[in-house]
Amino acid sequence: MKSFVRKWMLLLAVLAAILAGCTDKSDGEGSAESDGDGKLEGELNVAVFQGGYGGEFWKQLAKNFEEEYPGTTVKVTANPDIGEMIRPKIIAGNPPDFVYLNQTDPSGVTQGLIKEHGLTDLTDVFEGNALDEDVPLKDKVLPGILESVYMSPYDDGKIYLAPYNYNVMGLWYNKTLFEKNNIETPKTWDEFFALNKTAKKHDRALFTYQGTSPGYLEEILIPAVYSLGGQEALDQMLNYDPEFWKSDVAMKALDIFDKIASKDNALMNGTVALDHTQSQTAFMQGKAMFIPNGSWFEGEMENAPREDGFEFGFLGVPTFDKEDPLLALNSIEQVYIPKGAKNPELAKEFLRFMYTEESIKLNGELAKASMAIDGASDLVKEYLTESSYNVFKAVESGMYSISGNFAPVPKGVNVNPREVLFSQAASIMNGEMTTQEWADKMYGVYKEVQEKME
Repeated sequence: MKSFVRKWMLLLAVLAAILAGCTDKSDGEGSAESDGDGKLEGELNVAVFQGGYGGEFWKQLAKNFEEEYPGTTVKVTANPDIGEMIRPKIIAGNPPDFVYLNQTDPSGVTQGLIKEHGLTDLTDVFEGNALDEDVPLKDKVLPGILESVYMSPYDDGKIYLAPYNYNVMGLWYNKTLFEKNNIETPKTWDEFFALNKTAKKHDRALFTYQGTSPGYLEEILIPAVYSLGGQEALDQMLNYDPEFWKSDVAMKALDIFDKIASKDNALMNGTVALDHTQSQTAFMQGKAMFIPNGSWFEGEMENAPREDGFEFGFLGVPTFDKEDPLLALNSIEQVYIPKGAKNPELAKEFLRFMYTEESIKLNGELAKASMAIDGASDLVKEYLTESSYNVFKAVESGMYSISGNFAPVPKGVNVNPREVLFSQAASIMNGEMTTQEWADKMYGVYKEVQEKME
């Protein structure tokens, strides 16, 4: 931990110095070369996180870009530890031109760049037209994403990070069971709990979750907070405002879990002791009507046993008002251009190129994923599981997806608020803690975090 803190402090200190030095550069310095006709040329250094999506998409995208833009060379470095690899280059004032690395990455590099205003403004990219369609690029991005703090972190109306792939999370059910028995999926939490009698009739509990991995419950809590209090309340919770836990919004959202714990048949017996595979298998075998999970669910459980005729169905998350659209939680991969990049204009063109129809298809083929672009799911349908496609299509067709990452905690805080929040779930489900005690505990945790904030 001490080593991490030292590296973090060094990164921030040097970033500040670098940024101070690069703000006075002339317009011509550090930009892509032009041949006089506006043609972009030069070398582009791309650094990408190599995780579940692999690195092949980026390598092929680079080749395609070079073919489309003669005179350019794109060098791709893909590695699971890309944050640690590019840290020395950032400190030396020689950052990559284009980076794919989420702000939640343990290296802290992206979060450090955000904190020090070390990112290039991308607003012009999204205000301008798409490369292959005569519409502003921003109009092709799924609603609410560019406006979120994960793409526009400074509340200045400008975009500094761009969306790449995304996942969608919410409640799942057995589609066959519902269709064969004419059961309507619930749109509100009242309708959800009213299905408890129906669940019992079909010899199953209403709900289960990944007991030893209670973080899955954020797929319920975060949309519930948004449904009750909108973005303002959600920002309070995600940015550690202690007063959130004294609000009616907090108590009503937590009350969902109290009802699950206290109502007969609402929670599948033994849930809190089960790991994610065990609980998900039990759900698929017909022991519970609903479970939270993400768009990767079908692929993850491809070979798991299931009840006859089982078919994955995605509900989203109910709301508290029947007039509101169903909700879902999303997680979005981020790309950006660091300040001080040698070829920012070429990097912006590479970003535009990433959003072309052919590139979206290529990403589907090689990364088996869908970008956060309207219509992307249809372009990559053949590369997705059926349920993944249905999830993405639901979001593109009106289900409202919410971005909801907890903010990083400041230096000196020795607790993980998100971890503490969801680790209390077992005590709630076992009747060992009240929701008021839960809220009081989180108020104390948030106070500790607040005291360390600048």
